[in-house]
Amino acid sequence: MSRKYKFHNRSGVYFMSFATVNWIDICIRQQYFICLVNSIEYCRLKKGMLLYAYCLMPIHIHFIFQSLNDDPSGLIRDFKGYTSKELIKTIINNPQESKKEWILELLNKAGDSKSNVSNYQLWQHHNKPIELWTAKVIKQKIDYIHYNPVKSGFVVNPIDWKYSSARNYVDDHSILKIDDIGFIG
Repeated sequence: MSRKYKFHNRSGVYFMSFATVNWIDICIRQQYFICLVNSIEYCRLKKGMLLYAYCLMPIHIHFIFQSLNDDPSGLIRDFKGYTSKELIKTIINNPQESKKEWILELLNKAGDSKSNVSNYQLWQHHNKPIELWTAKVIKQKIDYIHYNPVKSGFVVNPIDWKYSSARNYVDDHSILKIDDIGFIG
């Protein structure tokens, strides 16, 4: 991994995206999104995650976050590890999942090709965190995150995407609470 994609400032604010292996559209069912939401909420309450913006998409996630424990790498590692296990368990136990065998086969194949994965691999290993230094850059990344579902053709207005902090920025905290970044207008 390139040096520019590491957590150099352990207390910094970071933009980060990560995707499913082979860009598999796993999060297409409500219960899978709920699994991700519950995991994020756990990280906020128990792991010291400050969450300033997010967007959960079928094949990837965007965050702007900070680690209160000065361990952003460990926070993301734990989040990805836990969500991987929980999402796979949810897929396996979902009797309505019509793509179950196909998804599990692809995740198993991805896991077999990595020496540090014992069975299934859900998330791509690289994260590419980008530290955000100024209010202007943070605002640009928030806009990028919020317009992701629009650019993907899922919605016309960013606040219409249920699993995005665009809703929080218009005082709808019904899915996830986010933290106040303070200096963004």
